[in-house]
Amino acid sequence: MNRFDKLFGIRGEAQVRYLDGEFQVVSAGEFVRCAVTGQKIDLADLRYWSVELQEAYATADISLQRYLEVSRNRPQT
Repeated sequence: MNRFDKLFGIRGEAQVRYLDGEFQVVSAGEFVRCAVTGQKIDLADLRYWSVELQEAYATADISLQRYLEVSRNRPQT
């Protein structure tokens, strides 16, 4: 984020690496998008993500929905 972003209040999308129990901001921004709905999620409100898929989710229900979807499509071993 540069000084003009701060002056004019431009809210950019962050690039984030999702880790176990925490996330790391790779590229500055104020929000990420839900992988399922496309909804903006402020970094301060980010609570749900997948380390395996490197995706963020807006709610616990959406996170579960995505987990079940991926589990069904995963080949059985």
